[in-house]
Amino acid sequence: MKAARIIEPDKPLELNQVEISDPTGTEVLIKVLSTGVCHSDLHLWEGGYDTGDGFMKVTDRGVKFPVTPGHEVVGNVEKIGESVKDVKIGDTVLVYPWIGCDNCPTCQKGDTNLCESPKSLGVFQDGGYAEKVIVPNYKFLANIGDVNPDSASSLACSGLTAYTAIKKALVSDPESILIVGAGGLGLMGVQLANHMAKCNIICADLDDNKLNIAKELGATHVVNTKETNAIQKIMSICNEKGVDSIIDFVNAPPTVKLDLSVIRKRGNIILVGLFGGSIELPLVTVPLKALTIQGAYTGNYKDMVELIDLAKKGVINPIVSKHYTLDEATHALDDLKNRKILGRAVINP
Repeated sequence: MKAARIIEPDKPLELNQVEISDPTGTEVLIKVLSTGVCHSDLHLWEGGYDTGDGFMKVTDRGVKFPVTPGHEVVGNVEKIGESVKDVKIGDTVLVYPWIGCDNCPTCQKGDTNLCESPKSLGVFQDGGYAEKVIVPNYKFLANIGDVNPDSASSLACSGLTAYTAIKKALVSDPESILIVGAGGLGLMGVQLANHMAKCNIICADLDDNKLNIAKELGATHVVNTKETNAIQKIMSICNEKGVDSIIDFVNAPPTVKLDLSVIRKRGNIILVGLFGGSIELPLVTVPLKALTIQGAYTGNYKDMVELIDLAKKGVINPIVSKHYTLDEATHALDDLKNRKILGRAVINP
């Protein structure tokens, strides 16, 4: 089969012929229909993350090159191992990629996405930038019914991450939510917040086109952060009290500074994006304002199934704006890096 592989960081992906074995035991062989192009793929391709104090290499986290990226995978079940249950050949499924060790307390709770010894598909083992992929256990598959495969692919990561973040934002029963960043995750977050919350939903971004789409998807207010009075606009929407919950899908120094300048007392900041960098945090502010600052990293399998149900009901509709073939994988990552993709892009092998 063909697979687009990262041979080494920052080099064009290579389209190779790769051997793939028949599934055994609990394994399932998936014929790939759609694979989402995610910012995590971009960081994998670049070789790591800017921590603000240096560069954290993905190889230090256990990644081994060459590797086939792609963790947002939808496909048809082509072959199954002898121990597979609840899945049949021909099913159209979304793959839950956040596979853990299956032995630690976190995995036993079902939160394999937070396992300290991860085996995630498309990161630590070969993923969906390929014609076919082996999934190690059928329990990581979910039937998508009649949901469009291109749209469903993003539910495994960007949609799942947005869903988990919105859940965290709603714990405090907020009067207002600020969603920072109107990319694929942010626009999904707007749709979910519009369905799950009864409050002001403010979306902030640098791009008016993206903000217009956010408005169409349910944002009650939009603010372009390039405007000099952006902070004042946000505060006025919140009756000068500040925002109750902020979800930062960018998580860059300028956006976190914005978060801290508009957060309300007892407020909740959820940092999601992996842009990187660092900020100087006035520590006294955290206790005096009783702030909660937390991260959100994807979600568990149960969350993904809930998200698929919302897609089946038409509550959410992931935006897919570009399609690429396997031999265009490097071009897809370049477009993502250069902010040329609105919503989500997919690779169709």
